Amino acid sequence: MLNRRSLLKMAVGTTALTLIPTAKLLAQTPGKRLAMVFDVRRCTGCISCSVSCSIENQVPMGRGRTKVSQCAIEHSEGISTLSVPHQCNHCKNPTCVEVCPAKATYKRPEDGIVVIDYDKCIHCQRCVTACPYGARIKDPKRKAPPEKCNFCIHRLEQGLLPACVETCIGEARIFGDLNDPNSTIAKLVSENDVYGMLPANGNLPNILYIGLPTPSDDKKILKLSPLDWQR
Repeated sequence: MLNRRSLLKMAVGTTALTLIPTAKLLAQTPGKRLAMVFDVRRCTGCISCSVSCSIENQVPMGRGRTKVSQCAIEHSEGISTLSVPHQCNHCKNPTCVEVCPAKATYKRPEDGIVVIDYDKCIHCQRCVTACPYGARIKDPKRKAPPEKCNFCIHRLEQGLLPACVETCIGEARIFGDLNDPNSTIAKLVSENDVYGMLPANGNLPNILYIGLPTPSDDKKILKLSPLDWQR
């Protein structure tokens, strides 16, 4: 049962969401450009994504890589509940890479995934602070690297989908190569209004959203308390 205290009434009076032009999203770049679209119209808030991600990647307790926030949206017909997943955005211009003193965080040139080299990471947690999306979860004791989504690279290498995508009962998560015009994600982007969070920051995220109410405030959405799951 949804805890009503976890809901935030979001007045939709101001807008910070920015529609990303389809031509920009589908502009060809070298290699693959792996991305994920969250269709919030289909998200049920079941958090199967959080559960499967934590099990698949053996994530330490309290440091989940993908979470789902919920809020109450007030509109002319009343109040409705909105579930919004969020995780590492695998940005085109990731600020986490810029601040890493050990060069342990980097963006893979072959597919655009932002990853952490755990052998190089010195656990300074600077990247956690630098991420404007709050997508990196620090180790409070600074004895381990931060946790973040890596699109389940080990599964991709076996021809499988990320665990969160495979277990999404509402099929709200769509993953694929934006550089492939025949991919499901490229077709979805070309047929819908697609939004990215915090466009003014210049990160150019590869986590995109369909179905968010407009106008709406992305900063408020990102600050919502997520629904957590623990093993």
